[in-house]
Amino acid sequence: MEKIKGYKGLIVWQKSILLTDTIYAVTKSFPKEEIYGLTSQIRRSAVSVPSNIAEGSSRHGTSEFIQFLSIVKASLAEVDTQLIIAEHQNYISAKQMKELDTLITEIDAMLYSLILTLKRKKS
Repeated sequence: MEKIKGYKGLIVWQKSILLTDTIYAVTKSFPKEEIYGLTSQIRRSAVSVPSNIAEGSSRHGTSEFIQFLSIVKASLAEVDTQLIIAEHQNYISAKQMKELDTLITEIDAMLYSLILTLKRKKS
């Protein structure tokens, strides 16, 4: 099996693509009046997660990558908050929220670990 190079080989990027795909699937059932509101906002936040991992890993310096990963953590917190709002509005079920929360927690832990690894490499 050939090793995937670059950001596509990062498990955290792969998981964030899964999160984004899941967000798109879940938000398809949101009310039509939310298309320019919560649906759009949560999708943009979700897309930001793998996008910033890709962009940061493609930069030339470790410090820049760490900076982008900090942005990713913030976007992930946005997604989490928006999902909580969606659950409170009964747009998603408790089961969907639990599954998404598990994935978000896993991605967040991976980001934390990657940031620590990069900081150690840098010093």
